[in-house]
Amino acid sequence: MLAIVLVGTLLVCGGSVPVLPALLKRVTTIAYAIKAGQEQPGWRGGRIPYSWGGGHDEVPGPSFGTCTGYRGSIRPCPATTTRGLDCSGLVRWVYSLAYGGDVLGPGNTDDHIRRLSRIPASAARPGDLVFYGRLGDRVKTHHVGVYVGDGKMINALRTGTRIRIDPITTVKDFAGYFRYM
Repeated sequence: MLAIVLVGTLLVCGGSVPVLPALLKRVTTIAYAIKAGQEQPGWRGGRIPYSWGGGHDEVPGPSFGTCTGYRGSIRPCPATTTRGLDCSGLVRWVYSLAYGGDVLGPGNTDDHIRRLSRIPASAARPGDLVFYGRLGDRVKTHHVGVYVGDGKMINALRTGTRIRIDPITTVKDFAGYFRYM
């Protein structure tokens, strides 16, 4: 019955049911829940630590990371013994939970940004993603977070931290706002 109502609404409204705001709200709600350490599929609960390469197993969610490419200040590299998330692992998991599937897929920030559309700052909404790095002929990004409004993001910042809220100005090289469409 619900499917009939949704299809009917889509036809009457010319296909313009406000699905996007609901999805972005869901993204934001999930990101806040993860930041607060609430139980989620694949996580029993508790604050999630940063782990370089964490979140990149076959199924999105916290995982052990890798020390390949690690340049963090904590030595020795703790990623292979820390179950957690890095920045792209976090947004991959959040979007997977919100959209009901692994829409961003495996890979790093460069891989994820290619699956998204850039939007102007004036159109940015909580639930969009904020990327950092260089765009152009050669995309070279180095960080991503979930925009939550008021110039802030939920992100996995670096080794030694947990999922947290930071101003979007915390990371250098702001590249813009991006949305999954």
